[in-house]
Amino acid sequence: MSPHRQTPAPRVAPKQSQQPVGGAIIDEQGREIPITENMIQRACRELEKSLVAPGTKNS
Repeated sequence: MSPHRQTPAPRVAPKQSQQPVGGAIIDEQGREIPITENMIQRACRELEKSLVAPGTKNS
C-alpha cells in the first residue's frame, strides 16, 4: 500500500477588515489611528482609478 498524502488546506485570512494591520496614522489633533485592511483596500481602489494606461494622456 502506498501512503495516502493529504494536501494541506490553503491558508485564508479571516474576513475581519477592521482589525489593525500593524501601522497607524496621526490625525490633525495628534491622535493615533490604526490602519485597517479596509483602509488599505479603499486606498488601492482610489489609486487604481487614477492610473492611466501607458501612451495615453491624462488631461
